[in-house]
Amino acid sequence: MCWGFFCPQVGLRARWCCRYTLNMLWVKAFHIVFVASWFAGLFYLPRIFVNLAMVEPGSEAERARLLLMARKLLRFSTVLAVPALGLGLTLWLYYGVGLGPGNGWMHAKLVVVILTLGYHHLCARILRQLQVQTALRSHVWFRWFNEIPVLFLVAAVLLVVLKPF
Repeated sequence: MCWGFFCPQVGLRARWCCRYTLNMLWVKAFHIVFVASWFAGLFYLPRIFVNLAMVEPGSEAERARLLLMARKLLRFSTVLAVPALGLGLTLWLYYGVGLGPGNGWMHAKLVVVILTLGYHHLCARILRQLQVQTALRSHVWFRWFNEIPVLFLVAAVLLVVLKPF
């Protein structure tokens, strides 16, 4: 294994391949960190929606606090999504992960990524509705809505690890 400083392989080509693999592993590691962080935000934001749906009428301080938390979390999750997606695109298009025949799993994973982006967008829409008090969903609906990103994460991990097709 080459860690950049000491490469037991000899020859210029071997050293280049070693450096290429090491750089790809760094990109992959940070991709995983940013994806996990992005999903953490997607797991918690609908929990705030549950609490907002349960706020008693007239409890404006609690409602304002929860809306502030939701806005900050959505903003932070969006910031985390950008490097997660960028690093994923780098792995796919620059390093060639999932390219070529026999990589149908990557197409399925891209569908999961697009669905996750849609979910993120829907969370932003729901938050805007909650801010102007036009969201007419119950706390039970938001509890079920909260489970969707879990399914997306499980699907993505299974596709990447098992590469079923």
